[in-house]
Amino acid sequence: MTARVRIETIIEAPLATCTAHLQTPALLRHVAAPLIGFISREPGGFPAVWEPGPHRVWMLAFGFLPLGPQTVDISHGDWSAETVWVRDNGAGLLVRRWDHRIEMTADGPDRTRYVDQVDIEAGLLTPLVQAYAALFYRWRQARWRGLARSGFRALSGG
Repeated sequence: MTARVRIETIIEAPLATCTAHLQTPALLRHVAAPLIGFISREPGGFPAVWEPGPHRVWMLAFGFLPLGPQTVDISHGDWSAETVWVRDNGAGLLVRRWDHRIEMTADGPDRTRYVDQVDIEAGLLTPLVQAYAALFYRWRQARWRGLARSGFRALSGG
């Protein structure tokens, strides 16, 4: 059984600014918190910027409840001045397929249209995971909008 979740929003920041932050594990960790925590399983921890390829992580619900190991498998295509996309075709113990695509497009000089789309396969748990994914991506997008309103201060330490 496969399910899909698609959620979109407008972020009040230029596409170039959103793109720069999207490429960092710091953004993922911020927008997912406190619903999901990520701890790198790689030697040396998280890179400053995501490189294409697999990244092994531990996932924690609410920052402390172990969800087990997960692979974040990053890829992206050619980006333009108007469109950016990143794909995480990851998997874990409970979820056999978590194929997440982020697409961002310029919506004017200081606005970005942001879309999360994820295809999920989790056996009998698929409907439950789908419902959670819808909540989770709404939460992430709200955190994105808050970061943009603050000038992304939480990611720069200032």
